[in-house]
Amino acid sequence: MRVTCGIDRAEKHHDVALVDETGKLVAKKRISDDAKGRQTLVELLAEHGDNPEAPIPVAIETGRGLMVACLRATGRKVYAINPLAVARYRERHTVARSKSDHADALTLANILRVDADHHRPLPTDSELVQAIAVLARAQQDAVWNRQQLANQLRSLLREYFPAALKAFQVKNIGLTSHEARAVLQAAHTPAAAANLTVRRLHSVLRSSGRQRNVETWVERLQEVFREEHLRQLPLVEEALGRQAQALLVQLDAACRAANDLAEATSEAFHRGRRLSGGPARRLLRGGASPSFQAGLSGRAPYSTRAVAARAATSVCACSRAVRATC
Repeated sequence: MRVTCGIDRAEKHHDVALVDETGKLVAKKRISDDAKGRQTLVELLAEHGDNPEAPIPVAIETGRGLMVACLRATGRKVYAINPLAVARYRERHTVARSKSDHADALTLANILRVDADHHRPLPTDSELVQAIAVLARAQQDAVWNRQQLANQLRSLLREYFPAALKAFQVKNIGLTSHEARAVLQAAHTPAAAANLTVRRLHSVLRSSGRQRNVETWVERLQEVFREEHLRQLPLVEEALGRQAQALLVQLDAACRAANDLAEATSEAFHRGRRLSGGPARRLLRGGASPSFQAGLSGRAPYSTRAVAARAATSVCACSRAVRATC
């Protein structure tokens, strides 16, 4: 008898449903999100035919988390089903908008029973590849967060400080650059910016890390900041400046996080290359998805845009070095 398992994941507990090949519910249980809950799940699966030769496949709405990591470690197929897809499957049996955890677990189990061939299990990546994927995904999230904060700052500056936007509308220089953040921290209002001296601007730019064309930048910034622009009332301008300072603090942290995660991703990848004693593709001896292998060799993966994005982000910080060795 072929059995499939569906797990509806929550923060403190998970609902499990097992169905046979006819769609009949053979078992259901609510387990805790801890080691005891995992043991309960293993015992439940074993009671219904789970064994090393034919492990019961599991469908769940996420590919992350400790529960998923434990399930993948057992060698069974784990399918991460998009919640939107689960909702569409649910509508095949009911049009009611109400939902329950058990019903979602049952739907997930039935998805594998009926349409397992139309979904891809999580790849059997090696530990190293999984670590790189985690770091790359975190770095991507950090970049998105950085850009969101930069957009908020841009919208705010447009309200009271258009000269700042003009000053940093330069190729490869934007509000996320070291120069822009350093200057705006030193002068967060038009009045303060107009009063910046040559010596002060020179010091701020040097402290931001700029080494070349400093004098040219100082002249340009002074010219832009002292041009005539529309201004808010003084107290309003100062209040908006304080708001900009608060955003700059968040933006600085987001920039550091994105840079640190990019370095960690690159370091993990190159550490694996050194340990493998050969080109980067030899890291895949422990098992890697076709999409990740395609990313390493510089070829486009064969599946959907989501898989292509996964392959791209997995090698985001070191794609050039990899292509040189492959």
